[in-house]
This record gives sequence, C-alpha cells and structure tokens, in this order.
Amino acid sequence: MLRIFSRMERAHKWVLLFFAALMGLSLIVFYSPARNQVNATPTNTEVIAKVNGDEVTVGELTRLKESYQQMFGGQMNLAQLGGDRRMLDGLIRDRIIAQEAKRLGLSASDAEVAAEIRKQFPDAKPGSDALNRYKEIVTTRYGSVENYEQTVRDSIAAEKLRAFVTAGVTVSEQEVKDDFMRKGTTFDIAYVPVVADKLAARVQPSDDELQKYYDEHKTDFRYLEPQKKIRYLFIDQTKAGEKLNISDADLRAEYEQLPADKKLAGVKVQQLVLRVPAPEQDQQVLAKAAQIVSELRGGNPSAPVDEKKFADAARGRSEEPATAKAGGWLPAPVKRNPNKPNELTQRTLDLQEGQITDPLFDKAAKAYYIFRRGAAVPKPFEDAKPELLVSLRNRRAYKVAAELAGRAAQRLKETKDVQKVADELAKDTNMTPAEMVKETPLIKPGDDVPGIGSSQQFEDAIKPLEQPGDVGERTPVKNGFAVPLLVEKREPRIPDFSEVKDKIAERVKAEKAKSQLEQTARDIANAANKPDELKAAAEKYGLEVKTLPQYRVGQQLEEAGTSPAAGEAIYNLKEGEITKTPVQVGDAWVVAGVTRRKDADLAEFNKQRDQLIETALSTKRGDVYEDYISAVRARLESAGKIKIYTDVLARIAEDEEPSAVPAPPRNFSIPTGGGGRPGQPVQ
Repeated sequence: MLRIFSRMERAHKWVLLFFAALMGLSLIVFYSPARNQVNATPTNTEVIAKVNGDEVTVGELTRLKESYQQMFGGQMNLAQLGGDRRMLDGLIRDRIIAQEAKRLGLSASDAEVAAEIRKQFPDAKPGSDALNRYKEIVTTRYGSVENYEQTVRDSIAAEKLRAFVTAGVTVSEQEVKDDFMRKGTTFDIAYVPVVADKLAARVQPSDDELQKYYDEHKTDFRYLEPQKKIRYLFIDQTKAGEKLNISDADLRAEYEQLPADKKLAGVKVQQLVLRVPAPEQDQQVLAKAAQIVSELRGGNPSAPVDEKKFADAARGRSEEPATAKAGGWLPAPVKRNPNKPNELTQRTLDLQEGQITDPLFDKAAKAYYIFRRGAAVPKPFEDAKPELLVSLRNRRAYKVAAELAGRAAQRLKETKDVQKVADELAKDTNMTPAEMVKETPLIKPGDDVPGIGSSQQFEDAIKPLEQPGDVGERTPVKNGFAVPLLVEKREPRIPDFSEVKDKIAERVKAEKAKSQLEQTARDIANAANKPDELKAAAEKYGLEVKTLPQYRVGQQLEEAGTSPAAGEAIYNLKEGEITKTPVQVGDAWVVAGVTRRKDADLAEFNKQRDQLIETALSTKRGDVYEDYISAVRARLESAGKIKIYTDVLARIAEDEEPSAVPAPPRNFSIPTGGGGRPGQPVQ
C-alpha cells in the first residue's frame, strides 16, 4: 500500500512544485506580513526549533494542536498544561527518539510501515472507495498522506528503540508482591498534624521581644516606595441603579434592537454517537464515523443533510440509546455558553441549518460524535425580559454612577472637603454620607487596599497626588467609582516600631512556632502509647487529632500532605501502635496511630499474579525508557544541539487566541498528532 502512495506522490511531484512556487511568488508580491507576526497555519515552514540540525516548524506545531482539538474536542485548556511550549517539547522529543533510533540502526522499513497501515485501514485497497476515505482521513488529521506515513514510520522506530533500551529490564515476583501488599493494605488511622500556624496562635511574644526583634531586623521592614493615605468618595453603582425606573417599553425596545442570534433560545440538535471500546480501536471507529459523515453529505462537505436521513442513521447506527430512539434529537436546544466554549455541541452554533459536523472526539465519553444543526428555537420577549432587565439596569447604572462620580470630582476639587461633597450628593447616589466617605491606611503600590483590593486603576489615579489636598480623577473600582484626595504622604523610610508592630508579631510567632514543631511532635509521641491517647496529648498544644478510615500508603493527610516516609512509617505499624518517632511531611510533623489494619489478600494476589507482574514490568520499562530519552536530550542540550527559537514561540502566543486543547497522551497505538510527527510517540 505504501508503494501505491509513493507512486501517486511521484506522479504529482512537478505539478505540486509548480503550484507551490507560484503560491510563494504571489505571497512575496502581494503580501508582506509584519515582522512581529507569526502565521500559525499548518503550512507555515518557519522554524521554531532545531534538534541536531533537524528542523521543527510552526506548521507542525499548529497541526499538532489542531489534531488534539479534533480528537478531544478542546475540553482542556492548553495554557494550564504548559501551552505551546509543552507541545513543542513533545515535537522535540519525537525528533530525539527518531534520531536515536536511526543512530542505533532501528529505523522502520517500507514493508513495516505498509504492514502497520494495513492493520489500521484493512479495506483501503487500490481502486476502492475505502482507499479514498483513507486518504481523506489521514490528510485531515496529518496534513498529507506523506506526513501520516512518516508518523507511522517514527512510531515503529520508537517501539524498536523502546524494546532495545528495556530488553534487560526485569522485576521479581517478590517485588510485585511487596508492592501489592503495600497498596492493598488499608488502615483506620488517628494522627496529629503538627503545623506552624496552629502553634503560632498559642505563641504570645512580649513587647520587649518584639522590640528586640525590630531593633535587629529594622531594614527588613523598610518601605522602598512612598506611602500615601487616601480619603475618597465612593459611588456605589448598584445603589445608584436601584433608583432607575426601567419600563416594559424600554425593555421591549432593547429586545427589538437585539441581533437575530440573540433572540434565539438555542438550536435543535441531532447527534449520532460511536463509542471507542478500547484505545487500539480508535482509528477503526474514526474511519467508521468518517464514512457515515461522507454518506450523509453525499460527497458535498457543506451540503445540508435531511432531518429524516440523519434520524434514520441515528436510529440504526448511534450507540447512545436514549437519543437514538428519538432520531438523535437532544432533549433541549443548544445555546451559546461562554463559560463552556469548548463543549462539543457548541460547534453546531457555527453551522447552517441542516449541516453536520465532522466526527468529534469526546475524551471523557470515549466516543466520536456527529452533530446535525436543526431549526433555531426563538426566544420570545417574555423569556428574554429578565436578562434584558439585568443588562439594561447595569449599563444605565454604570452611566449614572460615572456621571455622579464626575460631579463629585468637580466639587471635591472646588471644596477639598470630602464630607461636604458626600452630604451634597448622598441623596442622588442613593447612599448615606457615611457609606460614601472612605479612607485607606498608609498604602504603597501593590498593597491590598481595604474595600478595593489590589487595583492598578486606583494606583494610577493616586500616583499624581503629591501634596495633601490634591484631588484625583474619578476612577473605576470594585462595585463603583472612587474620587481620591491625598491626606498624607510619607517618603521611603524605615517605619517606626508602632507602625509595623503587628507585622513583627506575625513574623515572631511564625518563627517561634516553626522552631517548636519537631520538639512538640516528639512531646506528643512521648505522651501517648496508643492511638486513643493522642487526643489528650495533642490538646495540650492546641492541636487536634484527625481520623482517616481506609487509609492507603501514599494517601494525603489533611493539613500535612503526604510523603514516602509517612507512608512507610504507617505501613510498619501494627494495630494499636503509634509512631514513637514523629515523621516530617513537608513543613509539618505527624504523629500517627493505627486503630485498625487490614492486610491485602494474598489469595487475590495469586489470582492476578501474571497480570500484576506484567503491569509492574511495563511500568519499570517505561521508567527506564523515559530516563534514557531524558539522558539523550540532556546530552544534546549540553552540546548545544537543541535550539528553541523563543522569539517565534512568543510571537505565536501573542498572535493567537488562547487555545484549548488537551495535553498529549503518553501511550497510544498509532500517533494522532497534527502533522509529520505527533506530540508524543508510541511507547
């Protein structure tokens, strides 16, 4: 099969080269992008990284991201998982693996590549419709047949490299049995987390101690920027809006001005679902889903699909019984949800009535979905009225509050008297003068201002104020507007003891408590001989005993976390014993006792023995392989043979909207990345 595609590629080589050259010339003549822009498209050949001379392009990164968006429906935010850099690291890793396999003579042959493709697409024979579907699927997912075949080639080479590296890895039955016992044994435990904040609450340093600490650490409390005390007039937007009279006529006028799409309660949607029973069957299910889409569209990707035709397909082929019986119809209309923009059904809102989506993969459901957009469902005025009232009141309230704040600023500049202006405007603002007049403590840039929080806008408004009595402009703050007046300014300095006494006390308490942690834990352990004696021992220090039923080694301990040492200590306890030597867990210490212990069932181990040994062996091989690849990368990096063009990466981040795609999976049978190579190869 690989030869078929090879011949096809050669037959079109010169035609493709001609059009590529023509396109390149037209881009040069008619389009000159700004230097700070990156055209993040699947065809962009700009280099974003080099691995031992092998280039990684922007196009590859884009194809990879698009592929995962399609596969997983964009349900996870890429930014939370490391963003473009994480995906780029995956592509770099692919290059390292491919190069290392080639260095060791482990590259895949054409015959091996062809055999693997036949496993995934057994019906794609010369002259068949299945061959055309194969081309359509892999071109959509990988950019071209050539890219897909290279992906398969790299995957086979990665498997060979993995086998080569891990050939000598073994695990003993005793290792597996010990691990089974550790993971399967459960405990009911009582434990005391000895943490600094609890001990600090009991520390009461004297004024002499605080003064002494201040004298020894004055410079720690130095103010490096000027401090300002601000008195300001606050205009509450909500209260100002409560006086507004909004009639039904106003709301109806608002409704009539809404664009057509805002007058919809949503759209009716049909679905057809194909489940993926096992990861290795993903490609077969995707091929089946693509075939259904092709049949429904009749060869025209943008053609509407008849409602009855889709309903018949859903009844006969969908694997979601509830909606299949109803012809695929979802029970409620789908409406725009800005809080869940990556929900698969949201894709239907970008279609025309009757159009269907390509197969969309839902990772959580482990299924491919095909959706058809039905008729729009109108939202009558009465249904829209509550939302319109909130929206219109908020807009008008903001405008009224802004106007009142403007008046307040003008009067304050004239009078320099915050209280007087509050008295004048209280009735108009629907507030009392006491509610309007606010004052900050001495603050500096970056401080959390009481009632306002950390606000750059407020900082900008008070920055020009230099002399007491200076008045700033109105500025938006949380829930309304503020008009600031400078009361006092202090230049950078070491503050007086009285100014920072509370901060000194907090620090002294924390340091004392931290120094007492271990000894306190030892005292508690020495005072108790069994779990039910821990409570009395802990209460002497203002601490409490926590209980945790069905504890397993590695589980989190509330307020302390977990550590291998804690798990080991608890596992070694018999029923009724406590840890006479406290265990450190992060910044805390723990004294634990076992009230009940249930050892793992060895009979169950014997039933699962072979599977457990195989799993342990696979895990150990995976660890050895990852260590090997990490070591290869470290050698290349130390030799300067891995180059990442961070300027290109940064420009991609600037030019793109935030992407929402999942992190690449670590293991799968055939890579599903977006282009020449996937983010993570077969392992």
